[in-house]
Amino acid sequence: MATARRDYYEVLGVSRGAGEREIKKAFRNLARELHPDVSDHPEAVVRFREAAEAYEVLSKSETRELYDRYGHEGLQTGGYVPTDFSSLSDLFSAFFGEDIFGRTAGARSSRGADLLAEVEIELVEAAQGTVLTIPFPAAVACSTCDGSGAAPGTALETCRQCGGAGRLQAVSSSVFGQFVRTQSCPTCAGRGRVTPTPCPKCDGDGRVNQERSIEVEIPAGIHDGQRIRLSGEGHAGGRGAHAGDLYVLVRIRPDERLVRDGNDVISSVSLTMSEAALGTTVTVPGLDGELEIEFEPGIQPGTVRVLKSRGMPVLQGYGRGDHRVLVNVAVPRHLSDEQRRLLQEFEQHTNEHTYKEDAGFFDKIRAAFR
Repeated sequence: MATARRDYYEVLGVSRGAGEREIKKAFRNLARELHPDVSDHPEAVVRFREAAEAYEVLSKSETRELYDRYGHEGLQTGGYVPTDFSSLSDLFSAFFGEDIFGRTAGARSSRGADLLAEVEIELVEAAQGTVLTIPFPAAVACSTCDGSGAAPGTALETCRQCGGAGRLQAVSSSVFGQFVRTQSCPTCAGRGRVTPTPCPKCDGDGRVNQERSIEVEIPAGIHDGQRIRLSGEGHAGGRGAHAGDLYVLVRIRPDERLVRDGNDVISSVSLTMSEAALGTTVTVPGLDGELEIEFEPGIQPGTVRVLKSRGMPVLQGYGRGDHRVLVNVAVPRHLSDEQRRLLQEFEQHTNEHTYKEDAGFFDKIRAAFR
């Protein structure tokens, strides 16, 4: 039987109204307390990763908003996947750019930086899914030196100052004991190796800037503001290190005909007074094209007609939302003398039965909105 997942706010020990700084501080404190290098708690690793997942969600406005509205299930259907870090040290340095004890992470782990690209699509494209080619500038491995940074025909050498460790340590003594201070090696910038003859194309960095493009599949049912993560498609890492990730931020243009409400869409239709009284058939715009709807005689303004399974697809799930059509009845503003006479004559022939409401009219409206 699956174990119920804990509330992210409870995991970090903060309130739902906590600000960004409070959430960050709570995670720092938990991380230092639960890190396996300093904690002998039997579930330290599990709790550490749980806290990291909670921080990853609550530190980003789009995932936090999705979680606040729909909880864990909303994150899952919204396409959120927790980052899979290769180590706990990588996890902490990815969030804060430092190790678990607050020291700045050395350049030895020169993973490429992440990139963010933004695309804008129509609501219909979000409903059907689409494939886009996205151009973006990125650092790529130098073709002349194959990313090594060394000129062709030469090789990298072990840094003499740090012996290839990439870090230097200094021990100092005081009345409180000995203290060890660690810093990145200034000679090799923490890489452990140096380039005697730098590559002339990349000047020894191993990377050059280049315009790239990539095809991105936008899944059907995606929401405005969600991001798609493409692992390893960001900036190239330094001298053979792993590349960063590319995050594609999806924006959906407002549609003049349809309004999205979760997985439902809402539109309106205006009937004339005579159409509403006599009944009519009209076409309304939908996600799959024009939809024909028949309205019975006596349709009332404010009535909501629900078209089942005509809304947005459920992202990474099954089924579709509904299409709700709100009925508006237009009252004539400008009448000719003949029209006014006919309406007055009509009014003289009405009685209490003419405008009698159907039983349960408002109950039907409430049920339609539910």
